[in-house]
Amino acid sequence: MKKTEAKHIVNYLKENQESMILFLKELVAAESPSRDANSQVKIFKLLRSAFQELNFFVLQMPGKKTGGFMLTRPLKRLKNNPIQLLLGHCDTVWELDTILKMPIIQDRSTITGPGIFDMKAGLTQMVYSLRAIRDLNLNCPLTPVIIINSDEEIGSRESETVIKNISKIASRAFILEPPLGIEGKLKTARKGIGRFTLTVRGKPAHAGLNPDKGVSAIVELSYHIQHLFSLNDFKKGITVNVGMIEGGTSANVIAAESRAVIDVRVHNSKDAEFISKEILNLKPINEDIELIIEGYFGRPPMEKTDRNQKLWKMAKNLGELIDLELEESTAGGGSDGNTTSLHTATLDGLGTIGDGAHAKHEFIFIDKLIERTALLTILLMANPLNNN
Repeated sequence: MKKTEAKHIVNYLKENQESMILFLKELVAAESPSRDANSQVKIFKLLRSAFQELNFFVLQMPGKKTGGFMLTRPLKRLKNNPIQLLLGHCDTVWELDTILKMPIIQDRSTITGPGIFDMKAGLTQMVYSLRAIRDLNLNCPLTPVIIINSDEEIGSRESETVIKNISKIASRAFILEPPLGIEGKLKTARKGIGRFTLTVRGKPAHAGLNPDKGVSAIVELSYHIQHLFSLNDFKKGITVNVGMIEGGTSANVIAAESRAVIDVRVHNSKDAEFISKEILNLKPINEDIELIIEGYFGRPPMEKTDRNQKLWKMAKNLGELIDLELEESTAGGGSDGNTTSLHTATLDGLGTIGDGAHAKHEFIFIDKLIERTALLTILLMANPLNNN
């Protein structure tokens, strides 16, 4: 692509900025908490309409506990043409009516609102990148296939299978999660995330009358908590956090049961395997104690594989066409990019620059909505055979 062509895309998006912002505000106003399937009907309706207007086939699959997911692709496509995956989520961490306390406010440079940064701006980018390609009669060498799920914020349990299946046949995957920091760094690696539950069962007894007859599940748990924290290795990027504990029924009863929930984050699969074994192989300190250990790495690490780095370098080079000096970064949180990276070249953090994910000051920069939509459009048009 020539720089003049890239500038033409930017100009088109600037001309359509008002329409983009209106669509984005509609998405934000359609509040869609992860665990409220009924709330997600409206936003899926808005998205369905937008993709059908693009002459895309839309398949919507309901979930058992969530709103399910949407799969969409062009109605007209070349047979056996390779595909590229665009992936995003429409669910948010915010409860219904949050918008009353966090209203949509636009000033000269920013727009605020619940879910606008994470990641309804990214969904807007998808729609308007495809509009630009259509309206400017641009060539897309790989067929775009879009997945929008409604359970990403709670682990993508219901949509994980379709994400895996499509990423296995895709030549590359673009993840429209927010970039990192005000600099807008693209995410070329993410930590893997494990969640484990340790349940301890002891023997109850009256704390005053016969304490020697009891075996405290809380005392046993305290030993294991100390061991779990000893597994932290910040130099390697290994974090093990016991973030929730509970146990006992009364202060005058030797606790019969206690429980801990453990969050684990690692940079690579080797460390994930090591920490998993350490936790799953915990043994009781007291022989009268029973340990029940459950859990696994629901989000495998997104590592800096050769194919991921090749896609990143392509993006960095293409960004120069619109005067972007892109940087890469590693994120401590996970996304569906962790899953796609196992199967295809993946580039994450292609959403709009802003701040406040999961925070009350959530916002995006208006000019960056245009900038990052232009970048996505250029990436969708890139021929993988010309990647450097």
